Amino acid sequence: MNLLPYILAGFAILIVLSGLVTVQQGTVAVVTMFGKYQRILNPGLNFKIPVLESIYKRISTQNKSIELDFQAITQDQANVYFKAMLLYSVINNSEETLKNVAFKFVNDRDFMTALIRTIEGSIRGFVATKKQAEILSLRNEIVESVKHNIDDVLEQWGYHLQDLALNDITFDEAITKSMAQVVASSNLKAAAENEGQALLITKTKAAEAEGNAIKISAEAEKIAAQMRGQGIALFRKEVAKGMSEAANEMKTADLDSSFLLFSMWTEAIKNFATDGKGNVIFLDGSTDGMNKTLKEMMAMNALHNEENSKTKK
Repeated sequence: MNLLPYILAGFAILIVLSGLVTVQQGTVAVVTMFGKYQRILNPGLNFKIPVLESIYKRISTQNKSIELDFQAITQDQANVYFKAMLLYSVINNSEETLKNVAFKFVNDRDFMTALIRTIEGSIRGFVATKKQAEILSLRNEIVESVKHNIDDVLEQWGYHLQDLALNDITFDEAITKSMAQVVASSNLKAAAENEGQALLITKTKAAEAEGNAIKISAEAEKIAAQMRGQGIALFRKEVAKGMSEAANEMKTADLDSSFLLFSMWTEAIKNFATDGKGNVIFLDGSTDGMNKTLKEMMAMNALHNEENSKTKK
């Protein structure tokens, strides 16, 4: 039995099967023939010419990340330590881009070294133009500067910088302490200024309230004094009116009006005795004393009537 045909058929089948290539999703395969670029194989089942064509490199089109840890020096000679996360990817799936990715560098290690050194150099160049007090507030500016400076370089390599996150920015311990002292002294100064302003406002408001209270009290005292004066004047007016009416009635009855004065005098003594608080009043209660008092009052009344007559003339 001749087995050669079967052997040749089996060998042919193996050769054909060796030409089948499976490319995973998110990757592409670069095919070369005799060391020269031939074509790109996309995700899925592909076929290459057995023996003649070979897979040179499989390239991932997914996003990749790497962590960076490096040092930079500011314009005022302060050491700044950065911890960053770099996110990058292949620009697109075009043939020219994939050829750049496959052949620009000997291997992925060389590409990674060039990428890291380019990022670090761009950040160091930016930091060297700034003072250490400015760095913490310039995160976004640093990222934008790096993207602007290296986008063209990465595009020549077939890559694009998706994002650069500066996760941590630190300084030497001595600088950190001095910055903390500056912040603390600034906070104390602000607190003292705020306290002074609050005390000034409090005292101003207290003075205004006291002034308003004095003003209100003086106004109230003024009104009270006016009311007391009006009350006293009204009282005197009513007393004079009553005395005048009483005197006219006594004249009509042909009585001496001096008795009215005597009656008012005795009424006043009664009020002193009733409402007095600890005061001592010495009065002559004898008949001669009462006659003397009555005569004096009658004389005063006569003098008063005479002055009134002269005034009317």
